[in-house]
Amino acid sequence: MPFVAEACEVAGLRRVMRLHLPLWGLPELIESAQLCVTELATNVINHVGVGTPAELAVSMNGTYLRIEMRDPNTRALPTLLSVDGEAEEGRGMAIVDAITHRWGVTLREDGKAVWCELETGLMSPNGHAGGPRVEQAEACLSLYGSAVPQWALSTSRLSAVVGEAWAIDLIADLLHWLRAHGCDPDEVLDRAQVHFEAEMGAV
Repeated sequence: MPFVAEACEVAGLRRVMRLHLPLWGLPELIESAQLCVTELATNVINHVGVGTPAELAVSMNGTYLRIEMRDPNTRALPTLLSVDGEAEEGRGMAIVDAITHRWGVTLREDGKAVWCELETGLMSPNGHAGGPRVEQAEACLSLYGSAVPQWALSTSRLSAVVGEAWAIDLIADLLHWLRAHGCDPDEVLDRAQVHFEAEMGAV
């Protein structure tokens, strides 16, 4: 998610975490993830500069939730300072260090990525993905995409972007199939939505 390093943008980044983590099955990480995003974004604003083009990237690294804040500056590196209880500045990375499993900096050709990882408590990298239903859907989508480019796959599951495009194509084709066989596509969609919401409510 690209953004401009300004204080008014931080609320939007926090909102992204609040909306997406429950969809990933990780609602218990919302508060910690929002705090990490706030501190990392604030570091860019304060130490790289207001108006700097930056990017938030969130992914799974094994069983850890990885949060990256990317910016084009390779000189302004975060440091872990020893701050007392009265200090008003320099607490950002101390907070990140205290609530995360680990954090670090990766230098890139176009800048740097300051990252941190939160423990999820998952037993496997895909434990957040939704269980057998999601695994079955991913298997279908893998078959549906006849030519799978290497960049479209992660180590453990379909890239969400590519998967979404294939899912749209698959749903559209199924609607054509239903219509060709005398079924009402809208009615089937409504029934599927009711079924989906009932299952989600039971989780």
